[in-house]
Amino acid sequence: MRLRPAPPGDAFEHGPGTAGPPLAEGIRPDHPTAVTTPLPTDHRPGPPPAARRTVGPSGRFLARATLLSAALSMAGALLGLGRDQALAHLFGAGVETDAFLVAWTLPEMASTLLIEDGMAFVLVPAFSVALARRASGTGIPDPVHALVAATLPRLCLALAGAAALLAAGAPLLVSVLAPGLPDPSLAVSCTRLTATCVLSFGLAGYCSAALRAHRSYFAPGSIYIAYNAAIIAAMFVLAARWGVRSAALGVALGGCLMAAVQAPSLWRRIAGRPGRSASESASESGAPYVEGGGRPLAVGLVCAVLLFALCRQSQVLIERYFASGLPSGAISHLNYAQKVAQLPMSLSLMVCVVTFPVVARAIAEGDTRRARDRVERDLVLTACLVLLGAAVVVACAPQIVQLLFQRGAFTAEDTAATAAVMRVYAVGLLGHTLVGALVQSYFSAGRTTWYPLGAMGVGTFATVVISVWAVGPWGARGIAGANAAGITLTALLLLHGLGPRTVPVRVRRVVAGLAGPVYAAVCATAAGLVCAGLFASPVAAVAACCTCVTAVFLLLTWVLDAADARSLLLSVARSVAHTFRRSVTRKPRHGR
Repeated sequence: MRLRPAPPGDAFEHGPGTAGPPLAEGIRPDHPTAVTTPLPTDHRPGPPPAARRTVGPSGRFLARATLLSAALSMAGALLGLGRDQALAHLFGAGVETDAFLVAWTLPEMASTLLIEDGMAFVLVPAFSVALARRASGTGIPDPVHALVAATLPRLCLALAGAAALLAAGAPLLVSVLAPGLPDPSLAVSCTRLTATCVLSFGLAGYCSAALRAHRSYFAPGSIYIAYNAAIIAAMFVLAARWGVRSAALGVALGGCLMAAVQAPSLWRRIAGRPGRSASESASESGAPYVEGGGRPLAVGLVCAVLLFALCRQSQVLIERYFASGLPSGAISHLNYAQKVAQLPMSLSLMVCVVTFPVVARAIAEGDTRRARDRVERDLVLTACLVLLGAAVVVACAPQIVQLLFQRGAFTAEDTAATAAVMRVYAVGLLGHTLVGALVQSYFSAGRTTWYPLGAMGVGTFATVVISVWAVGPWGARGIAGANAAGITLTALLLLHGLGPRTVPVRVRRVVAGLAGPVYAAVCATAAGLVCAGLFASPVAAVAACCTCVTAVFLLLTWVLDAADARSLLLSVARSVAHTFRRSVTRKPRHGR
């Protein structure tokens, strides 16, 4: 990141390694008449003054980072579908898969707490402060090395102890998570294998947060590729001998690979020499150049982030608890439906993964207008992306499930049950996406706030109450409907709670901006339902449905100009045309 030079005549405090006020023309810094500004003795870290604000990352950098993250996420998601296909093909949707999916609860919760929401919101700001201190040259010893030495050993000990405790208490854990399982012994064996992911996922999350603070996205984005590849390989190699325990072993091996693929890249960055120039370090790390440091990490902030992530992930526990009392296969149907339905949400949130540091930087500089505009654009853009995906899921859910899973032990009855649940899940995708985008606005300021936890608690309570009422008459579909209702309520509460202490988003403007994409998604879904029913082949039905839904959705968003669709598409078209012209007219380089 390059800094804008301060305009001549601006007055601000200077730290070591920074330039003083501009000198008169022709006067050298060592001239007797040159004037320098000493460092105040009571200099305290704080938000940089307006003259020290840095230029945010360019749109080209954000686009490249988003495309890279989306491409890697898509590759990991496709391997995840391959993992679920292998699980369905080898073990179907019955007692064995139900037992494994109970043990799968640990990796699901660990990925949220230790890789995604929890660890990222806590460690990305901490490493950003350490990198800023390294860049300014004020930290002795090197702040990055000091942070790693102070946190990593303790984190490893805590995570290793937690993993050992969960493995030892696996029988009790299974009885709490799924008291209705007919034979819990298989679930206990799988849980003891997956308990190791608490340590491996913690190390992977630590590496991922540190690399994201350096604005390095390739290694963190590739972790789920390695993870799912390990699970698939373990199932195909060991399924005949170990049964569904082979999938649990694959989880344990995949967690180790997640940390291993990031370790070399992280080592190259944290082992940098602290004596380099500030501008060089700042440019390489992507950290802003500020004097001093930042605020110390608040324990309250850590607790608020982790409790929110845990409360959000508890919806999976609620589903498994109520589904364990239904006929065998209900947990599996919920799992397969959720994995496919949430693909559009995962891809749309890649926008927020990249722009989260941009919003945090703008808030730190006091530029709330830039942060507000960025958040408002992200909310509408992510909503458009997820609504397009949700329309496809609702329109051709049976054909998607048949195409992906109906083979081997996965029967036509399983397809019908999974597709019905998947359509209900899709109704809550907008709520899930808005929660993922909005919560970053609350924690980007680095302040302790309990409002997201309270909003998520209300939504979780609503999920439990609705599940109790709906599981009897509607079974797994009732559980999925409760999930959709609870997360939508949480999204509305988070949107309503944005204010001066977070990002001052104009709620009415955002809601008005969402009306167009919602209308376009409803119309596109209706057109997709008609189109999908015209074909008997699932491949043809899915292809035709995707084409029809996409065409109708884009046409309506263009007509309604939802999310500034016209200007966005015109900008993309101009960028593509410019790139093509340059590639055609560029003179070839010839070696001599």
